[in-house]
Amino acid sequence: MATVAVLGIGLLGAGFASNLLEKGHTVRVWNRTASKCGPLVVLGAIHAETPADAVRGADRVHLILAADAAVDAVIAAMGDAIDGPILDHSTNLPEKVVARSEQLWSRGVRYFHAPVFMSPSSAREATGLMLISGSEDDIEQMRPALETMTGKLMYSGAQPAKAAGVKLIGNAMLFVLNTGMGDLFRMGAKTGVEASEIVSLFESFAVGPAGMGQRILNSGTAPVGFELTMARKDVGLMTATGAKLTLLPAIATAMDQAIEAGRGAEDFTSMERP
Repeated sequence: MATVAVLGIGLLGAGFASNLLEKGHTVRVWNRTASKCGPLVVLGAIHAETPADAVRGADRVHLILAADAAVDAVIAAMGDAIDGPILDHSTNLPEKVVARSEQLWSRGVRYFHAPVFMSPSSAREATGLMLISGSEDDIEQMRPALETMTGKLMYSGAQPAKAAGVKLIGNAMLFVLNTGMGDLFRMGAKTGVEASEIVSLFESFAVGPAGMGQRILNSGTAPVGFELTMARKDVGLMTATGAKLTLLPAIATAMDQAIEAGRGAEDFTSMERP
């Protein structure tokens, strides 16, 4: 069993800590609001008064914090007490991750960015997806321990901030889908289509991000399937329903710009080709 420090006891951090306790590890917990550590102390965790107390002698350190500034402040508060590697599960700006990684590795501190696609319950149950960037040899040494914390550990590459970029892209897809579905539900309310019927439609008409992404990548060589000018006509019909739309008006503007640039006869997906 290992001695593990968990700093940042929000919902996700609490889930990680409780899972580690269930597995029999010695778990030290720290949070800026100390009272959040109380339920974990009842379960057997050790409450650390400071970040330095939490990490001193720990086999590994897990950070689950809200923002880059908080990550930097907490790492600074650890001082020279860091012994084990730091696994940063926070959602961070890639350029900040690069700077932090360079600064810490220059001091001999092993820092790895390992953001997650997990809910608090999946952190407790060790399900979901954990990304990680850095030296493959280092990560393979940690893999057995990290795989006990997640359903899947995905190696994102040696670049220290690669996982940070992947995490932001994944979260962006959540927001795009959420806003897009909101547009569809509001259109449905205007056209007599129930929300449940819309959900059922996409169980049969399976339009997914992976398939659409591949269609965009192939748009320069594949035959035209849905001409941009016709797609723009349909978006006009959607906005004409009178529904209060968020995403589709922006799509209409982008289509107009592409058509004005002479791309109207291309497949509509080509306007998003990298």
